Amino acid sequence: MATPTVTGTADFDAKAGKPCQTWYEVHGALKSGVTPVVALHGGPGSTHHYIRSFIDLATLYSIPLVLYDQLGNGNSTHLPEKSGDDGAFWTEQLFLDELDNLLNHLGIQDNYALLGQSWGGMLAARHATRQPKGLKRLIISDSPASMALFVKAANEELIAKLPADVRDAIIKHEKAETTDSQEYKDAVEVFYKRHLCRLNPWPVELLQSFEWMEKDHTVYMTMNGPSEFHVIGSLKTWSIEDEAHKINVPTLLLNGAYDEATDSTVLPLFKAIPKVKWYTFAESSHTPHWEEREKYMKLVAVFLAA
Repeated sequence: MATPTVTGTADFDAKAGKPCQTWYEVHGALKSGVTPVVALHGGPGSTHHYIRSFIDLATLYSIPLVLYDQLGNGNSTHLPEKSGDDGAFWTEQLFLDELDNLLNHLGIQDNYALLGQSWGGMLAARHATRQPKGLKRLIISDSPASMALFVKAANEELIAKLPADVRDAIIKHEKAETTDSQEYKDAVEVFYKRHLCRLNPWPVELLQSFEWMEKDHTVYMTMNGPSEFHVIGSLKTWSIEDEAHKINVPTLLLNGAYDEATDSTVLPLFKAIPKVKWYTFAESSHTPHWEEREKYMKLVAVFLAA
């Protein structure tokens, strides 16, 4: 039997000077008796498209799933007028408020799990440190404990091992602040094919998210910067190392052996969170939900059902 799918929007008062809405898509029945899982995409400023493989959780394992586009991109309200505000508007708290608003809108605030990927895992972790009563389980996938650790690992562990011409191009253009040059973009693509997604070709859904970000890079450029590893936006000082011990629900950490979220960036989470498990996918980089899809979904489903 086909899994029922519902799409809709939740009104969200983002204090943006105009009405805002969060677009969402529900797979399965939220009131089926099985705790639904809400999936948080990365970026910040990406879209839900590249995590659509999570729909397997609903179709194969009968776990109700909520996908949504965070404010600023995809099918949710775009706010290009808030570009380059140095993070005054685009804050972590804004996205925490948006998540709370969506949980309440869907009526699942008393019983839900979170599956956050990359920035989505960072956001989900922060949400969990507030110890909300309805959160039952947490999955932090491909996410660092801090951006400082992430940037350090990217430069010292990953970029350092790239071919010399690629590495030199990255360093040259970041120093010169010419990251909009084609040479820099080509070098970044080499990094991404090693540490973001090792599949060839890339899944269409991953390309869709990149296309959305190309059309509207307001959030990504403001909070992150011109690439995954050149973080000069408002997130550059982000850290959850001092708060991770407050996460009081069973937590699963996931990353890939070639992930830009290297083991050294995940380890502080493993040490700090009381009820935690950690699994690294041997053949994956930053998108194990595509690179080792079947194994990923089974692992997540078993954890959510435990």
